[in-house]
Amino acid sequence: MIWKAAITLLAAGALAPAAVVSAQDAPEPLHERTALTDLPLEGARAAMQLEHVTLSISVNPQSRQIAGDASYRVLAEDTLDELVFDLDPRFAVRGVSVAGEQLDDGRWTSAEGLLTIHLAEPLLSGAPIDVRITYDGAPHVARNAPWEGGFVWSETPEGKPWIATAVQGEGCDLIWPCIDHSSKQIGTLDLIVSVPKGLVAAGNGRLIGTRDDGDRTVFHWQARDPSNYGIALQIAPYEVARRDYDSRFGNAIPMMFFYLPGKEEGANRLLGEMSDQIAFMEDRFGPYPFADEKVGVAETPLLGMEHQTILAYGNGYPREAYGHDQLLQHELAHEWFANQLRHATINHMWMPEGITTWTQPLYLEHVRGTMFYDAEMWRLRQRVWSRVPLVPPEGDLPDYNDREAKWGDDIYFKGAWIMHTLRYLVGEQALFPALTRLTYGNSNPVPGETKPISRTTHDFRLILEDITAQDLRWFFDAYFYQADLPRLAVKRDGRTLTMDWITPSPFPFAMPVEVRIDGRNRTLMMEGGHGELTLPAADTHFLIDPGNRILKHDAAIEAWQNRDSRD
Repeated sequence: MIWKAAITLLAAGALAPAAVVSAQDAPEPLHERTALTDLPLEGARAAMQLEHVTLSISVNPQSRQIAGDASYRVLAEDTLDELVFDLDPRFAVRGVSVAGEQLDDGRWTSAEGLLTIHLAEPLLSGAPIDVRITYDGAPHVARNAPWEGGFVWSETPEGKPWIATAVQGEGCDLIWPCIDHSSKQIGTLDLIVSVPKGLVAAGNGRLIGTRDDGDRTVFHWQARDPSNYGIALQIAPYEVARRDYDSRFGNAIPMMFFYLPGKEEGANRLLGEMSDQIAFMEDRFGPYPFADEKVGVAETPLLGMEHQTILAYGNGYPREAYGHDQLLQHELAHEWFANQLRHATINHMWMPEGITTWTQPLYLEHVRGTMFYDAEMWRLRQRVWSRVPLVPPEGDLPDYNDREAKWGDDIYFKGAWIMHTLRYLVGEQALFPALTRLTYGNSNPVPGETKPISRTTHDFRLILEDITAQDLRWFFDAYFYQADLPRLAVKRDGRTLTMDWITPSPFPFAMPVEVRIDGRNRTLMMEGGHGELTLPAADTHFLIDPGNRILKHDAAIEAWQNRDSRD
């Protein structure tokens, strides 16, 4: 997801095309359960695996309604007496069948955000079963997509329907019956979308074909391993810019940009930018994960979202001083960190968001030099709040939009700064191989042989410790599981300079500290969180952390952040 608080900070002028967005009806509040994603898995939801989904959706722009027909191949991971799907209760369930048998209404219930199907006999562990659900209704209208998600019913400048979905914060149950949890993977997806003739439905994966259906057109897309929230509807009178990207791994990757009429020049320019960005990402981290399908982008009336192989782009094709479109680069990087590397639960959402945000200054360093990297890191540092732990305890659901806690900022900016500090601590020779192993599950990923992998912060620590042969519990506890940033207490007594790290962590914070003395840098190893050195003279000027590589408490930034709350 694109970060909300930094639109003006990092992408000045990069506004969603509000002039073409029609007024939205005031959306009704979501049901309490439906408004949340990653609620604890229990019962049947914990023991169901969706091996295959065929999701057919007919979209009616005039009435702002959809009709869905969803077929599933469900694999039981434990003995089941019932099947349970998450589904927004504003949808009416019209029919349910199991193993080809149409069920009477008494065999299933749809209430309180859950569709429960009672089985005639237990489904044994390891056994598959076929399920079909038909439903329809007016889906939830997004209040402020993509941060407060749902459907966006808009119009192009010519008055044609322009529709998009974004449901990362609320979950897939805003669109279709699903298991709304990050850990639940889908094997394969057939997405079949029916739209009024003249419109195009851009979808996940590969386009299998289109067909006429009276005054409508049906688009059939097929995808492997899609994430729940990455399945999206993006509909407009699109035209398509195409080219192939020749990967350094020897394979050709199809690229498709679905743009509104009149935007061909911008779409082709961004395809060129994306080619350079793919080359950078493949060099640093590994092969593009979905090369067998496509690199896809669709112009949308919402700002952006990392929908798998069909990224939402609503930045308006600006010319930026960076030399490339920052928003599109962010969303493209999510194909590696969000769609390939997935957080096991929302509590570890910093991983895809923070690492992706860090790729932005990294890419700037690659194309523009060190000054651009440092300048971007300074911009990001101003948005680190650290009021709550970056990784909340399992079972506690963090609120992305909590304006006081600002966890929704920290998963981007604090996450990026932790990566920046790790680069200083362990070095690139350890960090980049660790990220490759974290992302693909091995150190030598091969195109066509990669599958998405779900990870936790603990997984990341174990991989780094294996590569570096260091115990990094002190680092991970201080930065991920404690709210307060480490503080460096510095004391000068004549020629003696002492430093002590102060954190609420039970582990001594052993972060080495560089000190610049008379133009030369010296590193204190800070064993046990303490360090001491002798200055050449009592009045010698010194500078702590001259490269600004360590994420630590900064009184000046804190005062600046709190400037509006002063009396």
